[in-house]
Amino acid sequence: MSMAIAAAKPGGADVLHKKEIVTAKPGKGEVLVRHSAIGVNFIDVYFRSGLYPWPVEKDLILGSEAAGTIVAMGEGVSEFNIGDKIAYTVPNGAYCQERIIEARHLVPLPEAIDVKVAAASMLKGLTAHYLLHRSFKVEKGQTVLFHAGAGGVGLIAGQWLAAKGVTAIGTAGGKEKCELAAKNGYAHMIDYMSEDFVERVKEITGGEGVDAVYDSVGKDTYPGSLNCLKTFGTLVNFGQSSGPALDFKLSDLAVGSYSVTRPILFHFTADREYLKQASSELFAMIEKGELKISVNQQFALEDAAKAHIALESRKTTGSTVLMP
Repeated sequence: MSMAIAAAKPGGADVLHKKEIVTAKPGKGEVLVRHSAIGVNFIDVYFRSGLYPWPVEKDLILGSEAAGTIVAMGEGVSEFNIGDKIAYTVPNGAYCQERIIEARHLVPLPEAIDVKVAAASMLKGLTAHYLLHRSFKVEKGQTVLFHAGAGGVGLIAGQWLAAKGVTAIGTAGGKEKCELAAKNGYAHMIDYMSEDFVERVKEITGGEGVDAVYDSVGKDTYPGSLNCLKTFGTLVNFGQSSGPALDFKLSDLAVGSYSVTRPILFHFTADREYLKQASSELFAMIEKGELKISVNQQFALEDAAKAHIALESRKTTGSTVLMP
């Protein structure tokens, strides 16, 4: 038997509850993983609240990234051995002590990478990777705007952008969050609680605008995000923490011949070769010290509801992990 945290039905953090689960013997191509640390992300909130469609009728076990150890293997698994340290990111199922998972989703964890760092960086780090390398491939000398610069993805992206020679403008709520993001690669920070980010971006860029906007906020920011773009600029919307942009129209792009994309991490990581390459590059950046993963909040697994409340109320910075 193993303990998990499940959502009884779509709703607030109060729908989360402890649940005993049976971890059967792994089947062909599967392994049994014992978790050491589990990441907490806004996608967990999206599923819990019902914003994203539920894949089960009830008792949805949340969690989309974790790190741990392989304790049993089924037939046909050739890339791993029992005792290997691994990490992964897949939709749902990680809020538990142990789970069975297909080996194709796993990546080996280098000895130098701490399990908390791994659990906090798989989803967020690979999100930063596909944003900067696939969704809008940034180049040295460009200028971009990144919303939620003090969040888990934002702190990783700021460092990665700086390493690439890109001028990163970030937004965050409050002086402390802006100061934190400024220490993680952002050349300019805008406090959206006291400043108009569109006006500040125009001021910073001399009225030219930015090459791309990376926006995980959605409803509250997308009109302003479009107004920050230079002609032929790109809006990359990869989340909706304030809600979906329901009034978006294709004609909105005509103002500057803009491009817009709405990428999903798991479409990229479904490609095994991309998963291996991107995670290898992520871990290499961490090992070299070019990326520092800030695990700023830690909760016990049974306190997952408290973690969700803190995340939704924007009281967190960097990454949050659950300890099973």
